[in-house]
Amino acid sequence: MGVSCGNHVVLRGDPDVLEQGALAPFAGSYVEAPSRFRPLLRASFTRMEPWERMVYLHHAPPVAAHPPRGVTVRPLTTADTAAVAALGPDSAWIHHTWGGPDRLAASGHAWGAFDHGRVLALACTYVLGSRFEDVAALADPGHRRRHLALACVSALCADIEARGRVPSWSCSRDNRPSRLLAWSAGFRLSREYVHYVTGPAREETRHAG
Repeated sequence: MGVSCGNHVVLRGDPDVLEQGALAPFAGSYVEAPSRFRPLLRASFTRMEPWERMVYLHHAPPVAAHPPRGVTVRPLTTADTAAVAALGPDSAWIHHTWGGPDRLAASGHAWGAFDHGRVLALACTYVLGSRFEDVAALADPGHRRRHLALACVSALCADIEARGRVPSWSCSRDNRPSRLLAWSAGFRLSREYVHYVTGPAREETRHAG
């Protein structure tokens, strides 16, 4: 069984039942799979790099965040589509799992810190599940260390818990800023795992079948 959201993939089950080329559509993805899938992954892609990850769950009260004068922290609406798009291509990953800035803005699962219509920081549900909502956040490089992302994450987590779900957070072991933000927002480490960054599909598997 394979489940994908954006460019993230989870594989489970018996890899021996998969036909040659079955994994080719997951080229350029982040794949989490048991060790029994490794031979098939190596055979399917020209590159497969392990990436250590950490998963946090929301357990503690957040550190208080006080946005500076003139900055408003609020939920996104459809009217904010252009402001989200204006964050630029380097920030496009934040709305990738929703299918674009318009869908993220209309989702009801995102909070932003605004100054005169400009988004300075943003937090959203990156992956929406029946029990968990995995949170992602970013801040404009010129407005970091002002607790704006923290304010957005804290507000979003309150919304998630009001919906009866558990906020989660995942990031690379090496991403210290993300880990610090998670801790400040009340997340605590739950587990660690490894997923694999896949390269292009091998030629013989790309055209199989």
